[in-house]
Amino acid sequence: MSFVTLDFETYYDKDYSLSKMTTEEYIRDPRFEVIGVGVKVDDGKPEWFSGTHEETKAFLDKIDWANSAVLCHNTMFDGAILSWLFGIKPKAWLDTLCMARAIHGVDAGGSLKALAERYNLGAKGTEVINALGKRRLDFSSEDLARYSDYCLNDVRLTYDLFDRLDTTFPRQELRVIDITLRMFIEPVLELNLPLLENHLETVKEKKAALLTAADADRETLMSNPKFAEMLIGLGVVPPTKTSLTTKKETWAFAKTDEAFKALLDHPDLRVQTLVGARLGTKTTLEETRTQRFIDIALRGKLPVPIKYYAAHTGRWGGSDSINLQNLPSRGENAGKLKATIMPPADHVLIDSDSSQIEARTVAWLAGQNDLVDAFERGEDVYKIMASAIYNKPIEDISKQERFVGKTTILGAGYGMGAAKFQMQLKTFGVDTALEECKRIVDVYRKTYPAIPELWRQSQRCLDAIVTGNAAPFGAVDVVRFDPRESGFLLPNGLWQRYDGLRKFEDAQGKAQYEYKTRAGMTKIYGGKVVENLCQAVARCIIAAQMVRIARRYRVVLTVHDSIAAIAPVSEAEQARAYVEECMRWRPDWAQTLPLNCEVGVGTNYGEC
Repeated sequence: MSFVTLDFETYYDKDYSLSKMTTEEYIRDPRFEVIGVGVKVDDGKPEWFSGTHEETKAFLDKIDWANSAVLCHNTMFDGAILSWLFGIKPKAWLDTLCMARAIHGVDAGGSLKALAERYNLGAKGTEVINALGKRRLDFSSEDLARYSDYCLNDVRLTYDLFDRLDTTFPRQELRVIDITLRMFIEPVLELNLPLLENHLETVKEKKAALLTAADADRETLMSNPKFAEMLIGLGVVPPTKTSLTTKKETWAFAKTDEAFKALLDHPDLRVQTLVGARLGTKTTLEETRTQRFIDIALRGKLPVPIKYYAAHTGRWGGSDSINLQNLPSRGENAGKLKATIMPPADHVLIDSDSSQIEARTVAWLAGQNDLVDAFERGEDVYKIMASAIYNKPIEDISKQERFVGKTTILGAGYGMGAAKFQMQLKTFGVDTALEECKRIVDVYRKTYPAIPELWRQSQRCLDAIVTGNAAPFGAVDVVRFDPRESGFLLPNGLWQRYDGLRKFEDAQGKAQYEYKTRAGMTKIYGGKVVENLCQAVARCIIAAQMVRIARRYRVVLTVHDSIAAIAPVSEAEQARAYVEECMRWRPDWAQTLPLNCEVGVGTNYGEC
């Protein structure tokens, strides 16, 4: 198989650029033009070509793409050009940006310039700055020659960077990168335009009514205590921060508070509208996202923009301004946008969700074997928990008591306190006194003592990073702690690190820990480390299962712990069974971890 390193140079101006548009918008815009392309086949000399679209297509067609792997830095961009405009689909897609994000963490600089400097590969040029507003025919021969040198240098840097990154990069993760990129670069999903247009009108009407009600009481909107009460009434935990002046905890309701702005992404339209009114935002996320879906539908198929290794835990994230990782799943808009996402003709969508994978993983890592065995036997662990909480036989547990048991199992595994647990129950319409919530949390910790011990182990690992000492972690030999690496080696061969970790005493003299992220120093503690590691291990499992599914059926989306694939209608039941088998499959390193799943089949994503 050939190895093709590639880089496109394209037209841009002050109004038409990737800094102001999504990748999908930019490439599908009528103004789009390829100025030139740099190509390096295997370890050969890089070659530049500039010409008309037809001439560029003829140049590219000389390569045996069916037996080639394509490498770029930010392949989502260059690969989409290759696929959408030139109809070229190679055997595999590779990306140094994805690889660097996984190796160095999401908070490290991922630009080609930063990575070239990190690895001492040479300097990235700046000639692209002089290309502002210039069409291909606007370049003089001298200008085009300089642009050619700039592009070919990028090709060499990308090739050399891959050579460095590839020495330690896990083989299977390259396949995961390929599957993830293919969701965007080779789109197959359709969008239901009439349904989207109807939904947009409904959202606008509801928003107008809610804004009228909100504007009628501007005083309440702008009063921090009253606004906090409004959020609590909608089941939202109001975000807080430490005041720089008083050093006390206060409401985080400013335009610069990220946790508050994140509420614009809340699944409840009422929350979006109220927060938008407070911030002076004119549209809700649901409205903006629906309009973006409509615009995409008018241009073609839905490219699924999923960012590989978007989070510290290795999980995927949303991209290109539509965030398919966060489509509403509850509230009045639940499933509305999902229902507009459809498979290609004569196909069905198969959506598979790994059941309680984090709760199962935390019990497994901690060595809480009675809970692990209950999951393995398929017992109702929510009723078992409720039985301990209410001190009554399992057969006498009511529906609401089981719900409390479920919320406890799914929420208390990372050290959640009584106040947060109370708010979590309230979000689902269950009002519980704070003292009762404290009692329930205590029952969980006493019933499953190995899990709190795992939090304490993680806390000792944080201290060991600071001191350089060794420390044990977990009851199974799956995650290896190494203080020299400031973190934990995951089953996929990648590290979860806490770079720049420091220990300090707070105002009460209590030891605290924080580590360096792009946003600044971030607080970390034992329970949060366990949460990070459980999500990271779950992600390793989901990725391995995704690779297995992709051997037979096209994977089109992943959201948290779920995988969506398409299959011909004639194979619907066979495909459903195969996907279910894959989602229950256990990697060699997790043979004692009980896994289960739920699988749905439908003619649209919301129907699954």
